Amino acid sequence: MKISVCIPMYNERAICVDTARTLCRAMTDFCARLEYDWEILFCDDGSTDGSPEILQKAVEEEGLPNVRCVGYEQNRGKGAAVRTAVLASKGDVVLYTDCDLAYGTDVIVPAVERIVSGEKFVLGSRNLDRDGYAGYTFLRRIASKTYIKVIAVCAGFRLSDSQCGFKCFDGQTARKIFSLCTIDGFSFDLEVIKIAQKLGIPLGEMPVHIVNHRESKIHVVSDALRMLRDIRRIKKHVREI
Repeated sequence: MKISVCIPMYNERAICVDTARTLCRAMTDFCARLEYDWEILFCDDGSTDGSPEILQKAVEEEGLPNVRCVGYEQNRGKGAAVRTAVLASKGDVVLYTDCDLAYGTDVIVPAVERIVSGEKFVLGSRNLDRDGYAGYTFLRRIASKTYIKVIAVCAGFRLSDSQCGFKCFDGQTARKIFSLCTIDGFSFDLEVIKIAQKLGIPLGEMPVHIVNHRESKIHVVSDALRMLRDIRRIKKHVREI
């Protein structure tokens, strides 16, 4: 059994090495007990701050195990970075999370266990955890919940948190879904879900909450309009699959 942890990375020189260290400790501890193999794939999304070079230097000098970096020169978006990492993965279980480890590392074990037990696709949800939005300001919490609800209504699904940055898959399922994905930007999460539904893959949710906070990169109005445009594109693409 092999587990692949995929991390999109764009201009993350301040945190990428610490993220690699933290994940290496967590995966070493978890996988040693179960005799699982593992890998951590950072995908550099055209960083201009030297993130991949800094990460590679730390990997070599500190001997961080099973860490590799893939990527491309021009910035394309989070969706492209996650897709590139997933399609390069070798794991029987594949998961992705953000470079700041917003949901911590404790979420990895229960998600992997659910996949090992037979589930194909498990999505993190902040709306299923009592403390899912702990640390958010009131306005940011309302904006996030409203944003997710609008997406759900427009896209036509009943999941509680399509935009959570933590998702875990059976490896073959992950690579099948992402081989059909086309969205390079942040709307990719929705495309992943819609393709999974089209393929008849059951979707399960698990509660998660924010552990590490940093300023959101989402601009509610402009990104909501972009998402609505992407929903039309996603629906058309999924119909043609």
